[in-house]
Amino acid sequence: MQDFNLHAPSGANKKKRIVGRGQGSGRGTTAGKGNKGQQSRSGGKTYIGFEGGQMPLYRRLAHRGFSNYPFKKEWEVVNLAEIEKKFQAGETVSVENLVKKGLIKGKANVKILGDGDLTKNLAFEVTAMSASAKEKITKAGGSIKE
Repeated sequence: MQDFNLHAPSGANKKKRIVGRGQGSGRGTTAGKGNKGQQSRSGGKTYIGFEGGQMPLYRRLAHRGFSNYPFKKEWEVVNLAEIEKKFQAGETVSVENLVKKGLIKGKANVKILGDGDLTKNLAFEVTAMSASAKEKITKAGGSIKE
């Protein structure tokens, strides 16, 4: 046995199928395209959404108005009760720390809501928070940096 005697396994490399080279080749006349019709012709393709001549769905439906979908902001919401359980006094509540503690899955926009009580002084660095959450954080001696 020689080193580096590399070869493809049997059946990995197939011979190219040559069609339309006369009757004797076994793939002559219609060359595997069947008999007649649009698909047997050269260039016989249809566009995406073609429905056989019927008015396509994208032309039957009215396209009016405005959709905000491309511009929507996705928010991860965290309540103060969950933060109270997971964070120690003096820690910073940021997106990275919330991901580490398993409270969010890593979205950029985080909003803190005021459900629950907060007794620890924590530093908050998040995108947004509710008015009740701000009030409870400042009452507990925490700082807010939005």
